[in-house]
Amino acid sequence: MIKTLKVPTSDLVIGMFVSGLDRPWLETPFITQGFLIASAEDVRDLQKYCEFVYIDSKRSKRPELAIRLESPKRAESAAPKKNKDRPRVPLEHIFFGRMLKPYRDDRGWEEETPHAQRAMNTLIVDIDDIFAQVSQGAKLNVIKLRKSVEPIVDSISRNPDACLWVSRLKHHDEYTYQHSLSTAMWAVSLGRQLGLPRRDLRSLAMGCMLMGVGKLRVDPKLLQANRALTADEANEVARHVGHGLGILNDCGILNRDVVDMVAHHHERYDGSGYPKGLSRNQIPPFARIAGIVDTYDALTSNRSYAQAVSPSDAIKILYEARDEDFQAELVEAFIQAIGIYPAGTLVELSSGEVGVVVAEYRTRRLRPKVMLLLDADKRRLPNAQVIDLQGISTAPGARMVTIKKSLEPDAYGIDLASVTG
Repeated sequence: MIKTLKVPTSDLVIGMFVSGLDRPWLETPFITQGFLIASAEDVRDLQKYCEFVYIDSKRSKRPELAIRLESPKRAESAAPKKNKDRPRVPLEHIFFGRMLKPYRDDRGWEEETPHAQRAMNTLIVDIDDIFAQVSQGAKLNVIKLRKSVEPIVDSISRNPDACLWVSRLKHHDEYTYQHSLSTAMWAVSLGRQLGLPRRDLRSLAMGCMLMGVGKLRVDPKLLQANRALTADEANEVARHVGHGLGILNDCGILNRDVVDMVAHHHERYDGSGYPKGLSRNQIPPFARIAGIVDTYDALTSNRSYAQAVSPSDAIKILYEARDEDFQAELVEAFIQAIGIYPAGTLVELSSGEVGVVVAEYRTRRLRPKVMLLLDADKRRLPNAQVIDLQGISTAPGARMVTIKKSLEPDAYGIDLASVTG
């Protein structure tokens, strides 16, 4: 039987497996719920934020550590405190009938980026054309959309960082179009983290691309209003769900997961959403995913009525809403999928320099690769330079550089659309 032991951080050593903290994960930089202590730096980081942690003695790397921890003098069986009282639901139960299988990065960020660039360029052109035809009363071109999302799904399957990075650089003039593109990236990345089959990743992409299609039937003035809407106006905007289902029905889309995402992406886990007030398991799993990525992208985007918040602030909002607006297991999986600093996030370093995250390490999310844009005095650098925070932190004699905080998307007047790597 796996034994979880409460251990003071002063007693931590390399090779122990941390399965829980003495505080919520989102109050610390450690976002992967469970990791092997691989260096003295890991120990120092844990000591900085925690007084004690929970060690999984069976998953610790060295057998003698398990013996030491399980000795009568030290053994204190305990379970990490949960932020919510209810038991965790296994992902296999949420996606019953689907074979979940972990993915691996088949290409590095640098190698995958040109492929992601081509895939994104094609998708932007095609979605413009597809939505324009629907706006003029034509049927949705399902075949064209399906072909357009395939390269995106392929790219994210190989390495999600490249597409997330490229999507941040590609700003569409219309929020609805940009939102469709971005939510598709987030959803496929989450699906990849969950281990969903590739056909399901395609359904997630299709569903996100079509979640907002019903807004093409809504008065643009209401969508772009920078004031509070009246009750009647809000109801009119909410009708975009029904409009979207009508568009899907007209073009013959029968994929249940795609239809569910369009129909229920505004439902909430506690039953407070619309249009039907569904709750918990009444909401189809893909629609639960859709609600998370729809909200995250809205929070991190500038809208007519609200300024964007930083990715880390958006993550905290989602985390605080777990088991209220969103299912906790899926929120936690989303955080693990994209990290607190996903590709395209503006960050300020401990050195005072400012840059944009271009790629992460799946297990060391606090030390990604960063493209420096501003020097310590916040002056624009003549040439962008990519530095590897993980490499710097482990290089002998090198200065320690860490991420101090994430920034709003337009901080210091930086326009990511003009950034090239």
